[in-house]
Amino acid sequence: MNNSFINKNLNNTKTTSLDWILIQSEMKNKLGLEIYESWLKKIDLVEEFSNYILLSVPTRFIRDWITSRYLDQILQIIKSYKKKLIRIEFKITEIKNKKQESNIQEFQLGEKKENISFIKDSYLQYNRIDPNKRFDNFITGSSNKLAFEASLKVSENLSYYNPLYIYGGVGMGKTHLLNSIGLELKKNHRVMFISAERFMYQFVKSIKANEMVKFKEYFRNTNILLIDDIQFMNGKEAMQEEFFHTFNALMDKGSQIIISADRPPSKLSRIQERIKSRFSGGLVVDIQKPDYELRNKIVKNKAHELSDLYSEKLKIPKEIEDFISSEITSSIREIVGAINRIVSFSRIYNKIPNLSETKVILKDLLNLTENKVSIDLIQTTVCKFFKISKNEMLSSRRSRYLVRPRQTAIYLTKILTSKSLPEIGREFSNRDHTTIIHSVKTIEKLKENDPEVVNNLNKLKNQILYNNKNNEI
Repeated sequence: MNNSFINKNLNNTKTTSLDWILIQSEMKNKLGLEIYESWLKKIDLVEEFSNYILLSVPTRFIRDWITSRYLDQILQIIKSYKKKLIRIEFKITEIKNKKQESNIQEFQLGEKKENISFIKDSYLQYNRIDPNKRFDNFITGSSNKLAFEASLKVSENLSYYNPLYIYGGVGMGKTHLLNSIGLELKKNHRVMFISAERFMYQFVKSIKANEMVKFKEYFRNTNILLIDDIQFMNGKEAMQEEFFHTFNALMDKGSQIIISADRPPSKLSRIQERIKSRFSGGLVVDIQKPDYELRNKIVKNKAHELSDLYSEKLKIPKEIEDFISSEITSSIREIVGAINRIVSFSRIYNKIPNLSETKVILKDLLNLTENKVSIDLIQTTVCKFFKISKNEMLSSRRSRYLVRPRQTAIYLTKILTSKSLPEIGREFSNRDHTTIIHSVKTIEKLKENDPEVVNNLNKLKNQILYNNKNNEI
């Protein structure tokens, strides 16, 4: 977002109205070109009131679709330009402009000339198989080996397991496996790789355009159908009905179906029983949480991969690799995210972080909630470290041996909690917020020139966040 525009907008809030062209550009960037072109481009600004705006859309269906899926994001974009606008209202306006109708007809004629239906055009945009997600770079361990072997078997011998249903938690590699299958099979077969959400989108779009015959033909003429995140099909009865018949038609002609979900078929909620029964009729395999051995292999592989991308040839110490492998256990995606953060830190600051810095960088991934970091804990830890009493720290005395620990505790409270300056001041014997600001600035200045201060802060952060003196750096 353009900072100069924000400043200008803030300075002229009372005299300027909302720039709808700028809002449209922001919606396109934030929500994606296809969503914008299909739905959001149709929105027009009618009028701006004191605390809400009135927008127009051509049909009731489009209004309901936008309201149920994109309203919150649109409102956040609008509020980033004018905070006082807290509500959006819609009115329905039919297209009466002849020029608009002419443009629509020309677009439709253009499509007929090129013999490309909207289904095919949309398929080309969303059926992109990622060439970087292959079998040869899928790292296996005891938790995912069965799913990997089954996927490999299907890519070598169609209908060996049909359907193949892979389930597991978020970020465990399900999409990677589906992509790998698609990458292998697209060499000799017609492959459709689509998410359940995208299938729903195409279904609704085809109803709107009266193109259901093309929709049925397109999905039923594929040799390989890969559907990701099938759980998002829940509750949509008409779409489930169509999916059921598509599923049966593909099975009858021997096409291979591969499905992924975050839970086993029996646990899918608001999915028709007959669909769950079809899923269960093939091979159902799960991907479990990665064990330490697999996590460590992934960390080393990703660290090596990222190192090769940059000329600096970054080398993450074994100590850091082992720490990430042992502490981040929930998903493979978070492990990769952790390595990305370490590498980014190293490139920005031109140094590899030590263990204490690593713990701060990965704080949110390590499930350290703010509740564990209280002001009382910070004060107690700092007092023990500097060998003073808590009463001395909180007193009004200005002795040098008390001032520095007090300022250190205030600084750590500011960076390790989300407490406001007045709240911090109250916890330090009702000190003024200007005293809190002075303390923070003093410590930040000392950090620039005094390595001992930096070292002490790292030790204190480590003790506060992990309460583990054995891991001090």
